[in-house]
Amino acid sequence: MKYTLKFIFSIVLMLAIKPAFSQEEKTDTIQKPRTDKYGIRVGADLYRFARSFYDDDFQGFEIVADYRLTKKIYAAGEIGNTKITVDDDQLNFTTNGSYIKLGFDYNAYENWLDMQNMIYIGFRYGFSSYSQTLNSYKIYDDSGYFEQTVVYPNQEYSGLSAHWLEFVGGIKAELFNNLYLGFSVRLKALITDKKPDNFDNLYIPGFNRTYDGSFGAGFNYTLSYTIPLYKRVK
Repeated sequence: MKYTLKFIFSIVLMLAIKPAFSQEEKTDTIQKPRTDKYGIRVGADLYRFARSFYDDDFQGFEIVADYRLTKKIYAAGEIGNTKITVDDDQLNFTTNGSYIKLGFDYNAYENWLDMQNMIYIGFRYGFSSYSQTLNSYKIYDDSGYFEQTVVYPNQEYSGLSAHWLEFVGGIKAELFNNLYLGFSVRLKALITDKKPDNFDNLYIPGFNRTYDGSFGAGFNYTLSYTIPLYKRVK
């Protein structure tokens, strides 16, 4: 009888303790919800920064930024300044001005864990305000009997502006926590520009060299840092 009571008591004790252990195991297996960081990412173009040191004919900078709106879409933009002297076969000119570009990026890369790398496409609307200075030009002589005459007018044309659209494709890889290295290429189409009298816009800050009057191209290398503002559950 004594052993029977011990057995019954053991069974009751096990039945009483098991739900507690089961609840503890269930609690331990519940994972915390995965979250995505949302915030503003700010950086600079390394190429323009470096070129300002090794190229005596170039001075410029570009600040880049984006803000995460949804899981895939980012509001993005760039702002910068460029002063460049171009020495072609027939003329030498200097362009000096500022620009701003605004648009969106779409991240086509599927991240895992807590990574926030990007392989993206996007577009920008660009606007630039600048001046052109015609430093010198050569009078062309096709006879071959005389040396080309060089004229130095040093004529400045101010109050110029341009508007364009550009298609963007690029990547951003997280090197360390919140620190990103990026690269992008740009294809650009000029919408409208205010040209100087008796001259042309051969270079537009933010647009770069103009080819066939309406198309341009460019690229940038960026180093940027994300300032986290809040998190959302995935």
